[in-house]
Amino acid sequence: LMQTMPRPTESETQDNAAFGALLWALSRPGVPRLLPVPGEASIIAAIVDRECRAYAAHPQLVPQIRRTGAKITELHHADHVFLGALTSIDVLGVLAIGSDLYPDGGATVVIRARIGAGQALRFSGPGIDGETVVQLDGLPEGFWAARAERIRYPMGFELYCVDGAQVLGVPRSTVVEVL
Repeated sequence: LMQTMPRPTESETQDNAAFGALLWALSRPGVPRLLPVPGEASIIAAIVDRECRAYAAHPQLVPQIRRTGAKITELHHADHVFLGALTSIDVLGVLAIGSDLYPDGGATVVIRARIGAGQALRFSGPGIDGETVVQLDGLPEGFWAARAERIRYPMGFELYCVDGAQVLGVPRSTVVEVL
């Protein structure tokens, strides 16, 4: 009796590639990685499922989130937060950051930013050999200071900056200094 192995669909292969890119980006802060499909769509397909609570600032992402089975919720309850092009730092004050007992309760935040342009930032911390300088544009004034105020490691939130098909990860353990 010959057994056959199931073959992944094109969609499953794409989702796996997106998941791999996200893990890689978070483990190497400040180094962009390519997603198989530009924008938030491949990120939603890769990390959101029926056990998640998600928030989307833009209504066009809601149908895709619903297809995953995830619950659409308010910003402060969300495990995965899709903010689009951020215009205000106020939202950072209400993001879930977990607790001392359950730091994994912190949100995963996805925002749009231009990678390789704009403000120079110095990243340091785990996953970075010494330090790395990154340019990011399109974030509101005071974003990095507001992030630093909210992060009380191990509590905090993971951040992904998306620019077309590029994704750049900023874990809660990364120290970001504006240059």
